[in-house]
Amino acid sequence: MDPYVWQVPVLVVVGVVAGFLNVMAGGGSLLTLPLLIFFGLPVATANGTNRVAIFCQNIFAITGFKRQGIFPIRLALICTPPALIGSYIGANLAITVDEMLFRRLLAIVMIGVLIFMIIDPMKRLQQTEKTMTPVRLTVLIVSFFGIGIYGGFVQAGVGFIIITGLLVHGLDLVRINAVKVLVIFAFTIVALGVFVVHGQVDYVLGLALAVGNSLGGWFGSQLAVKKGHEWIKRFVIVTVAILALRLLFP
Repeated sequence: MDPYVWQVPVLVVVGVVAGFLNVMAGGGSLLTLPLLIFFGLPVATANGTNRVAIFCQNIFAITGFKRQGIFPIRLALICTPPALIGSYIGANLAITVDEMLFRRLLAIVMIGVLIFMIIDPMKRLQQTEKTMTPVRLTVLIVSFFGIGIYGGFVQAGVGFIIITGLLVHGLDLVRINAVKVLVIFAFTIVALGVFVVHGQVDYVLGLALAVGNSLGGWFGSQLAVKKGHEWIKRFVIVTVAILALRLLFP
């Protein structure tokens, strides 16, 4: 039997959960990327395929923010260029990295993000907005260069890093999420381009995942309630822990 027959519907369902999670908190790729690897894709192809869903999801997210009149283009223009450069470097690293090394690095990243999700320092970070001095501007640019490298390399959990980095500057969460989707959309174009050029994208599975992510993102924006957030957060913590252990001990 053609594996696409069962892989496609599974990815649509998991994509809905991942898209919902990305809108509610972040970290949807912690589910989708290891699942693509477990479906038998080489790690570079799984990494590239996952970007198709991220790209499509963020088109919907940007449209949603724009309709609500939230489009912080000035801040996004500061954060995006260094992230684009970093993303190109990170994606090229991901193409060349050893298969087993990437699996172990992904497992470590997943465990690190799990700890981050459980501790949830974002609740305590928000402060009053600070003036963008030359020093703060330099820190912001350098930090988004690093975020771009990380996002280009693995993507999983990059939303948490962006939110945390901008909370330090005292921005409100609505504008932070708008900047987040704009920056991720931009550097995903660069990263996806690198994977496409190297032939590391499965378009059938990528589009199936994109359908699920887009639906999940839409549901998340409509049903962003605390109970749903907490339930799905617990579900993801358990699931990601199991997937991380499977990556470490295949």
